[in-house]
Amino acid sequence: MTAKKVNTSSLQQRPPVVAVVGHVDHGKTTLLDFIRKANIAGGEAGGITQSIGAYEIERDGKKITFIDTPGHEAFSMMRTHGATVADLAVLVVSATEGVKPQTEEAIKTLKDTNTPLVVAVTKMDMPSADIEKVKRELLSAGIALEGAGGDVSWQSVSGKTGEGVEDLLSLITLVGDVAGLTFDPSAHANGFILEAEKDSRRGIIAHIVLKNGVLRRGDEIVTKSASGKVKIMEDFMGKPITEISPSSPATVGSFDSLPRSGDEFWADKVRIEVVGMVGGETSRELAEALDIEKGAGEKEKAGPNAVLKADSGGSLEALKQVLRKVVEPKDASVGDITDHDVQFAKSTGSVIIGFRVKVGDAAKKLADVHKIKIVTSDVIYKLEEELESLDLSETKFVKGGTLEVLATFSGTQSKQTVGGKVIEGKLGQNAPVNIIRGEDEIGKGRIKSLEQGKKDVSEVPSGSECGLVVATEVKIEIGDKVKIS
Repeated sequence: MTAKKVNTSSLQQRPPVVAVVGHVDHGKTTLLDFIRKANIAGGEAGGITQSIGAYEIERDGKKITFIDTPGHEAFSMMRTHGATVADLAVLVVSATEGVKPQTEEAIKTLKDTNTPLVVAVTKMDMPSADIEKVKRELLSAGIALEGAGGDVSWQSVSGKTGEGVEDLLSLITLVGDVAGLTFDPSAHANGFILEAEKDSRRGIIAHIVLKNGVLRRGDEIVTKSASGKVKIMEDFMGKPITEISPSSPATVGSFDSLPRSGDEFWADKVRIEVVGMVGGETSRELAEALDIEKGAGEKEKAGPNAVLKADSGGSLEALKQVLRKVVEPKDASVGDITDHDVQFAKSTGSVIIGFRVKVGDAAKKLADVHKIKIVTSDVIYKLEEELESLDLSETKFVKGGTLEVLATFSGTQSKQTVGGKVIEGKLGQNAPVNIIRGEDEIGKGRIKSLEQGKKDVSEVPSGSECGLVVATEVKIEIGDKVKIS
């Protein structure tokens, strides 16, 4: 295919997209809060920005888009996404604390993505501020500031008093002008997914930044993990709009499945046809990222079984990362906690962990009846602390429930009905299972339903016979064993 030639005469200047990166609690959000003149920092749970937020400001007739990336260690993937989207970065370093682990990680990410940067030394209003220490530590980390043997521009600021903020904005504008950032208004719209979520009212929506072309309501868009049609379009303040120009942040919807944070998107019919998305791929890709599908049972068990719930795909990735040494995920999905999650937790002996989600009334009642523990928080590291102090002695864990298949009935390519006897432990509805033939595992699946005496049941104890529907692509035969994984 011949590459489309760009008509340079039609190119127009676009504003810079600036990622604000740095260590947790080093003042990123406070700085942006001062710039936006909006009190967002004060209401943030735990002082941590836990979703990528994009904001646009206008100064002296010129716009700047800021991407505020999370600072906690769990959000390394989301910070990488932010750096990939950005034209330049502001590396925030506290004048009182200097270079910290996430500062070093941010520096590595910016170098790996070849992202130009300026440094903002924050908290200059504090008595313990020490700029010379910051310069030395940055030099050791590979960043040589102007005046300290290098050419990296920097500015000391205070997000509380506003000291140095105007100078920082002037520096950002200058770097953006020198970079000569342009876009082609006649090109197919192209940009990046910052974050995506399931909205109970509007379906699956995504927060985006456009990098080229113009995106309009009614356009079809595609990513590597999802596709959709732009029926909803709002600017970063939530105001309905009909089109987006680079480098504007916006919210669009809806998608047929959850696009992944950091994915590039296109409004290009040829590209859409070539990608040929299959909706079911998204959940499989996410499951692979979370290590809860094939091969997960081969790992050393980290701790109690867990059902993970989060408000977005990026949050779910972060939740798995921060809890990877504390729990053993049996299921993970985006959305509020439901009675279905409680039933699954009961069948797998799991605790339910929710990050920035609500617990439905039906789920609360069912959890109380079956003594299923539910832990929720809006601050991710507090979940880890609470789990470590939680008494899980009452949680009923299902260990090694095994059924011997005595009869097989109807089946399709994706599920099969069988009958058998529980010879060990007990079986639970919705439990993940391994299919065993002889000494070998021949496949995996999930118990979709259990039946005894023509009645649906939630579990079957050892020594009892039952019928069950197993979701699996494996053809189950008489003599096989269905074992909870």
